[in-house]
Amino acid sequence: MSSSTVTSSAPPRSPSPAVPGPRLDWRLRFGALSLIWGFSFLLIKVGTEGYAPFQVTLGRLVFGTAVLAAAMAVKRERLPRGGRTWAHMAVAAFFLNALPFSLFAFAELTIPSTLAGVCNATSPLWGMILSLVALSEDRPTRVRVAGLGLGFLGVLTVLGAWQGFQGLDATGTGMALLASLSYPVGWIYVRRTLAGTGNSHLSMTGAQLLLATVQLAVVTPLFTSFPAHFAVVPLLAVAALGALGTGLAVLIQYGLVAEVGPTTAQMVTYFIPVIATAAGVAVLGESLHWTTPVGAVIVIAGAALTQVRRGG
Repeated sequence: MSSSTVTSSAPPRSPSPAVPGPRLDWRLRFGALSLIWGFSFLLIKVGTEGYAPFQVTLGRLVFGTAVLAAAMAVKRERLPRGGRTWAHMAVAAFFLNALPFSLFAFAELTIPSTLAGVCNATSPLWGMILSLVALSEDRPTRVRVAGLGLGFLGVLTVLGAWQGFQGLDATGTGMALLASLSYPVGWIYVRRTLAGTGNSHLSMTGAQLLLATVQLAVVTPLFTSFPAHFAVVPLLAVAALGALGTGLAVLIQYGLVAEVGPTTAQMVTYFIPVIATAAGVAVLGESLHWTTPVGAVIVIAGAALTQVRRGG
């Protein structure tokens, strides 16, 4: 969904060396990653049809952590050491995993998966605003400021602002946008506190997902009751969301960053809302008003401009 190194949706970034990628051509892995993260919003929607949002998130984290634990075992990686590192990772786990995953699950109780996917694409816009405030090395350029304005114009288009937001669930949409804001908050926190730890991406991310799982394991029983029965299709959706959309996606992402660099790998961000929209309409039969695809194109264009660096 979102990534910490390259995109708006999904697992965290650690400043340590990346894990070597598999030998499969990087273009195929790029396409697979786009599909996996694009379909994540559909899987969330299906999961919430059988389970409470916190249960969907907990299941997602359990399956995702299991995949990374297996990868760590194969590569003989160890979890990071040091109480200070774990304390910072707990905060990162909250903002990069526990909070946004839960917010998207709650949001999709009342909004279509297509809208959630488009909201996810706003993360680079929020990230630019926050980085200008929190990271002194990030200086605004005219192109990036123009991209920011264009991106939020796209958001207003998706939401149908000139129509008074008619037919829009404000709470669900607000949760999806807040989830998208949570990712850059976490990325900036990681950059300021966990740079130079000497641990690998795999080790750091495995520990982070483990901490997020513990956080949800504490919260979920307080707000939900144990399922009376286990709906099979929603359970399979949650398993796929965790194992593929959270675990495998992180491994693919790190391989891409190592092979083609973060700039190229980051382009996956702009395919996610397209795939999420297509999946929601084709598989779930969600209705699609013209404002969603048109607004999504504007959001993606604006987000792309905010990533243009000075002289690049």
